Amino acid sequence: MTATTAELTPVQRLAGLADRARAEGLPAALRDDAARRVLDVLGNSLAATGEPPARAVGALVAEWGGAGRATGIGTAARLPEPNAAMLNGTLAHSLDFDDTHLPSVLHPSASVVPAALAAAEAHGASGAKLLDAVAVGIEITVRIGMAGYDRELGNSVFFERGQHATAICGAVGAAASAAMLSGLDAAGIADAMGIAASMGSGILEANRTGGTVKRVHCGWAAHAAVTAAGLARTGLTGPPTVLEGRFGLLQAFCGDQVDLGALTDRLGEHWELPGIFFKPYPCNHFTHAGVDAALALRARGLDPSDVEDIELGAPTPVLRTIGEPHEDKIRPKSGYHAAFSGPYTVAAALLGGGGLGVFHEDFTDEAAADPARLALAAKVRCVPDPRCDEIFPHQFPAVLRVRTRGGALLEERVDANRGGPGNPLSADELATKFRLNASRRVSADGAARITELVYGLARLDDLTPLTSLLA
Repeated sequence: MTATTAELTPVQRLAGLADRARAEGLPAALRDDAARRVLDVLGNSLAATGEPPARAVGALVAEWGGAGRATGIGTAARLPEPNAAMLNGTLAHSLDFDDTHLPSVLHPSASVVPAALAAAEAHGASGAKLLDAVAVGIEITVRIGMAGYDRELGNSVFFERGQHATAICGAVGAAASAAMLSGLDAAGIADAMGIAASMGSGILEANRTGGTVKRVHCGWAAHAAVTAAGLARTGLTGPPTVLEGRFGLLQAFCGDQVDLGALTDRLGEHWELPGIFFKPYPCNHFTHAGVDAALALRARGLDPSDVEDIELGAPTPVLRTIGEPHEDKIRPKSGYHAAFSGPYTVAAALLGGGGLGVFHEDFTDEAAADPARLALAAKVRCVPDPRCDEIFPHQFPAVLRVRTRGGALLEERVDANRGGPGNPLSADELATKFRLNASRRVSADGAARITELVYGLARLDDLTPLTSLLA
């Protein structure tokens, strides 16, 4: 006898959505959006291949060895699919250039796309199947994240407790993607998600005091996802109440501050996917509106040498990320830490800027130690702003107030982040971002061909033409 919807647990209902998408396919609009997510992740990953965390993970998976069925981006080696997912997930998140869902503050594509791509290669899936799995995995990831979002607090409970929800929730959503591509039915997809819930993890202390471990969180989530799908395929099972149960994921990570309705409300009717923000700048998303404001003041003719004082107003909850500890933010320890600094990113936007405003060259260790940038960053004070508090976390707004040496006061307020539904990046801008990212590893012709193949994934029966260009 078939259970009614009311009798199904949340993980079973989410798995049912995945199973229907696997069997019937998704509408073209959702597939098109998923293709843009894939292109964005691939560009970010190609740009990160020379980063130390990628080298560390690459060396480790080479030691592990094993039968290769999936592509490690930027490597000549074929890898076992969990290991390819781990390497590619690390690449996807290494530069903090991956997309962001608001208000959950998750970066869903960085775990889901690497896991889905590895599983699709291993099981010979088509491009259309890959896109369906990516769309569903991202949707499940952000719905779990929203279940841990406290509306009264105006912030993620995961985040408040120092937990990296991107990786914790991403492992479960990505497991659904990998299970779909492995050919599992609804029960098998639910098992894969239930297994992955025991594997996702990540704490955020590295954002405060240093360390490169955060960059591997999405890689580990993708590895866990592909492993969980494999274990479900070979007979391991997960608990049916893995999300809402007394000892389930949400209770374990968020306690009683959960919204179980967010898991399944209008499931299959309303999709969070199209509203997820693309990042125009390779730095923490909380810094972006400050960059937008600085670029606007620069376009209005502000001369950085004429600056006496800068006040960066932002939502109160983000100040601990972009403004504290103050001494560390005005003198970041490295280029990576500079990407989490409100003062530094404002200075970079006023003084440098490449790509779509600021780009990778603004976040090297050398750039972060540049005396001119540090001198300007030291003039930036990060303060809470009431209007920003009203808007957050549906946007990450900012206001920049500059006092010049001559006593003039300039103000620029940004309420809607560039790259989101209220201020979207055009198709040309997304293609530019990919091309600039990919230029670190592939030729201009190669980048153009990858773009063409990704945007045509719905019509691609074999992924080899694409994955061969990523190796």
